[in-house]
Amino acid sequence: MIKCGRPRKGKELQSRDRLLDTASSLFLEHGYGNLSLETIAREARVSMRTIYSQFGGKAGLFGAMIRRCSDRFVTSLSEEHVLASSPDEVLISFAKQFLHGITRPDVVRMRAMLVGESPRFPDLAIQFYEQGPQRTLNHLAQFFARLQKVDYFVAMDPHFLAEQFLSALRSERLLKLQLGLEPTPDEAEIDIWVRQAINLFLHGSLKNRHPAAG
Repeated sequence: MIKCGRPRKGKELQSRDRLLDTASSLFLEHGYGNLSLETIAREARVSMRTIYSQFGGKAGLFGAMIRRCSDRFVTSLSEEHVLASSPDEVLISFAKQFLHGITRPDVVRMRAMLVGESPRFPDLAIQFYEQGPQRTLNHLAQFFARLQKVDYFVAMDPHFLAEQFLSALRSERLLKLQLGLEPTPDEAEIDIWVRQAINLFLHGSLKNRHPAAG
C-alpha cells in the first residue's frame, strides 16, 4: 500500500485518506485497466457518487493518490522552510524524502505498472505526471528561482536547474533498482546517496577550473 503521509484530522479528511489508501492497494494488486471503480467503492465503503464528485473518475482518483505522495516532497521546499534553514539543508531534506519515496518497493511496482499501462490510458499518464513529477519539478524550480534572487545560484533557467538536480538524484542507481538489480536502500545508504549527489550538483567535478583550450 502506498501511504505517503499521515491521515489528516477530521472525519471527512480521514474518509478521503481511507479511500486513497484502499485505492492504492487495489491499483497495486490489480493494475489500472483491470480495476473498476465499483470495486474501489465497495472495498473503501463509499459510494460511486462520492468518488465521482471528489475526483471525477478513476484517473482523478489515481492523480489524488500521487499528489498526496508528492506533498511530502514539496512541503520541504516551501518558503517557510527555506527561510528557516540553509539552502543546502533544504535540498538535503527534500532529497532524502524524495529518494525514500521513489525507492520503496510499492512505489517501484506502481511506476512499472504506469509504464506498462499508460499507452492505453493517456489520462493515467497525464494525472501521474501532473500530480507527481511535474508538481515536484515546479516547486523545485520555484525554490531555485527564489535563491537566484539573492545570488545563491547561478542565473539560468530555474526549471533546467530543477531538472538537472532531479536527474542527479535519480541517477543510474534508480534504473538498477527498478530492474531488480539492487536492493531497496536503507536510510544510511540514502543519506550517502543524497550527500554525494548534492555535493556534485553544488560544487561540480572539476578540481582546477581553468578555461577550456581552444
